[in-house]
Amino acid sequence: MDYPPRVYDFNLQTVGVVIGLVLLAIHIWALVRTQQTKDWLRRLPRSRIFGAVLLAIDALWTFWLVSNMDLGEFSQYRGLLQLAIPAIFFLTLYFANDFLAVRALGIFALLAAEPVLSAAFLRPEISRLLVVILAYVYLTLGLFWVGMPYLLRDQISWLTKSGQRFRIAMVVGVIYGGVVLFCALTIWMKGGS
Repeated sequence: MDYPPRVYDFNLQTVGVVIGLVLLAIHIWALVRTQQTKDWLRRLPRSRIFGAVLLAIDALWTFWLVSNMDLGEFSQYRGLLQLAIPAIFFLTLYFANDFLAVRALGIFALLAAEPVLSAAFLRPEISRLLVVILAYVYLTLGLFWVGMPYLLRDQISWLTKSGQRFRIAMVVGVIYGGVVLFCALTIWMKGGS
């Protein structure tokens, strides 16, 4: 069977190293700067600046995808879609500015899952499920954050309410990031994908 060309050409090792390092950096920072991180997280859902910047990144990423991916039977509409993306960006900024940061984060989670899943596609290692499961968790969360953005506010409130709960979550994130990075450097060799 002939598959369409891949938009992303990342291998599992590269994706694993990036995910592992990002998870380690974010969670270690949150452990070291606990109160600052909690304060920032509480402000995040209503941050218009963060939302606008992240939505701009989402729009550019989507424009790039529409310009470079195989749209199949919708290829004839590529130009129209490229015009629609900036229009949707500005309309979203104007009409959906409540919880804009959450919606933009949800869109980013949806966009970021595809290169991860693409890199893990048809890989034989069972450990690839570490990044696949993470991608599907973010896909699911992203769908909810776009459709019901107040859920992230509630999730942040629940997470930051207890110091012990926050620390446990951050330690789990550090461990998960370390395991992903270990697998990327030892198991997911470049030649396999």
